[in-house]
This record gives sequence, structure tokens and C-alpha cells, in this order.
Amino acid sequence: MTVRLYWKDAYMREFDSTVEGVDGNRVILKETAFYPKGGGVLNDTGTLTVNGVGCRVADVSKEGDTIFHHVEGIPQIKPGDSVHGVIDWQRRYSLMRYHTAVHLMDGIVEKRYQAGGITGGQIFPDRARIDFAMSGLSREVAQKIIDEANAAVLEGHRVLAKSLTREEALAIPNLARTEPGREMMKAMDSVRVVEIEGIDMQMDGGLHVANTKEIGRISLSSFENKGKNSKRVEITLE
Repeated sequence: MTVRLYWKDAYMREFDSTVEGVDGNRVILKETAFYPKGGGVLNDTGTLTVNGVGCRVADVSKEGDTIFHHVEGIPQIKPGDSVHGVIDWQRRYSLMRYHTAVHLMDGIVEKRYQAGGITGGQIFPDRARIDFAMSGLSREVAQKIIDEANAAVLEGHRVLAKSLTREEALAIPNLARTEPGREMMKAMDSVRVVEIEGIDMQMDGGLHVANTKEIGRISLSSFENKGKNSKRVEITLE
């Protein structure tokens, strides 16, 4: 099992580790600060330096509890080698800001509108796409949600990640917002949750900023009506 340093400190930019395995251009480390793609959020990129030679980490994926670093120009490397990793911080921080912005909007929809919610989406370093199951969602209502989110950004709500027992998590209504998520939660001994104080709490394995003020101003870049109960919103951050 790869130790996930990014869960201990989402702001970690560099780290040292040890190679545990090599599979072609995929490198397995004992611990890593590189976040793998998943849950609609793109992976980190950056560099690994092994035996004084640097190589680019172009992709990061996970299979079960193992995280794979897909590297370009891999040097001679073997299990037991020491490595130094450096995260592409600008990309990481942008993904964190967008991820927290999406949670903020989701929390506002959940509390204020009590109808539908986010059913999917994709978070990129320069934008986020959000799909809502809200029959009454129009461009005007989407803008109202964003206006409320921007007010919460300026209020400076703390964003906290913590672990709950399965029993504690199941006792909190709507902690998992999808049926697959609820089924997954039932099988977990420990459930990681992300809380925006006073606004939202949900099961989540992603990375976030520590305070809503770090998000910056949210802007509506596009709105698409994809059907009665399917609306797509795209946002950008200033």
C-alpha cells in the first residue's frame, strides 16, 4: 500500500521516498505526494529525481491501494533506490481551488434549494464542469448560486478534512451524494470527509484549499440545458 502524503498535507510540494517497484514506465513508491486522477479530478504532474537523474511524471494513477507514477525518460531505477519528488505546484493548487469551489456550490445547492444536486463533472487546472440534476436550474439560477458562493468565499470559511468511523458517517444524512458512494461507504471501516465549516460536509478523497478565501472569485463561463433534469455549468476562477 502506498502511503498517501497528500492526505497528510495537501500543500506539500516536495518529498523524499523509496522505490518499491518498477513496471515498465510505471514507478511505485513507498510513499508519495503525487495525487492520482480520480473522482473527476485530474492527476498531479511533476518530476522524480533518481540517482541524480530527473524524469517527468506525466500521469499518476491508482489500482487499489497502489499508486503508479507514469514517467517519461525513465533512468536506471530499481527497488530500494531513493527518490526526490517535486509536484507541479501551480497545477496542484489550481485543482485544489476548483475542487473546493465545486464543493462550495454543491453545499449551497444542498442547503438552499433542496432539489437535485451535482451528478458529475470534471475538474481541470483552468476550469470546472459541473452537471446538476435540477429541473428548475436556469442560467439565472446558476448565477445566483455562484453569487452566493462568492459571498461565502469572502467570508473565509475553514475547509477541513477528517476521518469518521463507518457508523459515524452513516449517521450523517447525505454525506455521500450518490448511490454508489453510499454503497462504498457501507463497506469502509474509516470514511474520509471534507467539511466547509457552516456550509457543507461530504465524503471525499480529494484535495482542497484550507480556507474559502483561497478560491478567488468564481465566474460562470457557460450554461447548457441538456434535458429536463440535466443542466451543465462551467466555471472559471479569477
